[in-house]
Amino acid sequence: MTDWTSLSFVVVDVEGNGQQPPDLVELAAVPVVGGVIGEPLRWLVKPDAPIKHFATRIHGLTNKDVADCPSFEAITGNVLPALDADALVAHNAHVDLGVLSRKLTGWESPEVFDTLKLARRLVPGLDSYRLGNLVEVYSLAEGLPHDLSPHRATYDALVAARLFVLLATKAASLEDLRGQPPKEVDEDALF
Repeated sequence: MTDWTSLSFVVVDVEGNGQQPPDLVELAAVPVVGGVIGEPLRWLVKPDAPIKHFATRIHGLTNKDVADCPSFEAITGNVLPALDADALVAHNAHVDLGVLSRKLTGWESPEVFDTLKLARRLVPGLDSYRLGNLVEVYSLAEGLPHDLSPHRATYDALVAARLFVLLATKAASLEDLRGQPPKEVDEDALF
């Protein structure tokens, strides 16, 4: 069996324009290698359709903020290497994976770990498994730069990376306590 720290992960978060299906406005990717959280990469992009007002109320990005940003197609060459990992991690992963799959035609996602599903399984009994609630319960935002804010891709990806490391460590400890080797892949935690 493989210890989770021997694998490379990339934690992603996307912010959308409020359209259905959502189009990308901001993307962040945070590597986790050897169990250590790396430096985030972040891209602002001009979506194909304008940002709706309700989306701006959530993440704070306006059409003016992205007016001079490149299209997603222009940054694809930088995004693909950032997503090259053994596994992709996201909170409520189907949303992020859906946007990335639509934007990266032909891209095949590696295995996906959903921190929402992991948290529900490993820390039962919480009132809410929203990322903001988990950030509060586990103090995941401590020490982050003050210019980062919730519902922006870099902040959300960094706190999700911290959550993932916490949960993966907890899962490995539980396996050690049972006297079993850590599982390589927990099928229930996959997307």
